[in-house]
Parts: sequence; structure tokens; C-alpha cells
Amino acid sequence: MPGEAPHTKKPRRSRPRREQQGDITIIGAPHARFRDIYHRFLRAPWWAALLTIVAAFLFLNAVFAALYLLTGGLANARPGSFADAFYFSVQTMGTIGYGAMYPLSPAANALVVAEAVVGLLVTAVGTGLVFTKFSQSNARIVFGHNVTISPMDGVPTLMLRIGNERANTIIEATIRVVVLRTERTKEGMLFYRMYDLPLTRERTPALARSWTALHPIVPGSLLYGQTPASLKAGEVELAVTLVGLDDISLQPVHARYQYTDDKVVWGARPADILSEDETGRLVANLERFHELVPTEPTADFPYPEVQ
Repeated sequence: MPGEAPHTKKPRRSRPRREQQGDITIIGAPHARFRDIYHRFLRAPWWAALLTIVAAFLFLNAVFAALYLLTGGLANARPGSFADAFYFSVQTMGTIGYGAMYPLSPAANALVVAEAVVGLLVTAVGTGLVFTKFSQSNARIVFGHNVTISPMDGVPTLMLRIGNERANTIIEATIRVVVLRTERTKEGMLFYRMYDLPLTRERTPALARSWTALHPIVPGSLLYGQTPASLKAGEVELAVTLVGLDDISLQPVHARYQYTDDKVVWGARPADILSEDETGRLVANLERFHELVPTEPTADFPYPEVQ
């Protein structure tokens, strides 16, 4: 009708993309499926990485086999046989060349040249990917299941145990502990803050099997005056990172672990794993790595009740 605006169809809005990253659901992140293939390959387990390379090799040979069928011109190949074309493609890309089948037509010879170039590139890329993944030095750092708070030399102390599962040594290992908690600003905005937690010793010249990091809870400490209830109310988490140098491969290694407030145990300490046998030799019992030993409260530090 006159005076009416023409009917236009509203564009359909797509739903924001959601993905899971650890314990966080990410909404609206840029979709880059093929942009980080290299990093995805390095993060993948060995079986998935090798399966990807094999699948890519077979896929490329299947593509060339289909092209050989379209162009024809393969001597001693059965007419219309995809299997023969596929086997010829594998022999060409793998530079095997039995000689039972060979190209006859100009188009087939051109495909052989193209496949030889592709095979050269695939071999180079595959070799580089496997070598890069093989040469990666992944740390086998183990963190205690819990952190503890108990008196040490009369001072309330946060204790955290870190170990090395390999028999090698990590040179100049450095640990960093960050407290993450939610706070409300003066304007009433909810804010997620991070604070560095100073340790009595943040670096060790050589990390072999075990290391216990200590943070004295004294006036000025972010944990001073805290209780299990206040940690839970503030959604407090402890993020622990460790970096160092592998003494075998001479490559940097790193590890990260995060503790929530329910992983903080009050009135306990990590169990002793070092002792001496009857000959006086030092023994490290790693079976007790995650064990905790209860401690007694002091007059200066009565343990708060867990709600």
C-alpha cells in the first residue's frame, strides 16, 4: 500500500561462539580454526600428531589418485581402478618407483611432476613438525595436592611442596606464587585482582626431587588475619608457576598449578620425605609426597574453625 515501507527481512544474527578453556567458558572469541594449526599440533599428544600426518599423507594420495583417473594415461593400470591409481600415487610421492606402472600421457606426466613437488614439501614439513615436537622439553613437575598453613618457628606459614618427577635437575628453578581474589572497589564495581605473594626463598640453584616453598604470614602479608570463611568469601585462589633450565637438554622448562580455597589445609604441614637408613645414607620417600601431618596450634596462632 502507498506510504508503507517495503518489507525487508532482518538479517539473522548468529549466536556468539562459545568454547571451554580450562574452567572458563569463553564467549565471542575470534574463530581461528586454521590459524593456529602449528600450535595445535605441538599441544596434541603423540598419537594424535602422528595420526594427523598419516591422514594428511593418505588424503593427498587419494586426491592425486582421483586426478590420475580423470586424466588417464597410466601404463599397466586397470581401467577405472582407483586402487591402482592410489598405489601409483603412493609410489610417486614416496619416491619408490617400482616401474610396473608409469605415466604415458602429457597430463599424467604433468601430474607426476606436481606430485613430486608436493611430496618434497610434505616430507620437509612433516620432518620439521616431528623434529620440533620430539625436541620439546616438557617439564614433569608435580605439585602437592594441598597447601598448608601452620606455625613454623612460631610464625604462621603457608607451605607448598613442589617436586621433579624426572631424575634430572632443573637449574636455577624460580617459583612465583600469585594470590587471585575478587574485590569490590569504592565505586561498587566487582574487580578480579592479582597479588604477588613473597616467599622466604623464591629460587633454588638446583631442583632435584622436592622443594617446599614458604610464605610467612606476618603483618603486611595478604593472608594475615584470613580465615577459611574469608578465603571462600573472596574466592581466593593461588596460582603457582615454576620456570628453570633442564640440565640435560639445556632448554627452559615451566609448569603451572592453581589451588582453590578448599585446597588450603589449616593446622597441617607436608610430611617429611627425607630420612636416613641404617648406613646413614639419605633416603627420599616420594610415596609420602602428598601426605600431610597435623600440627598443634599455638597461643599466637589458634587455628580458625573451618565453616
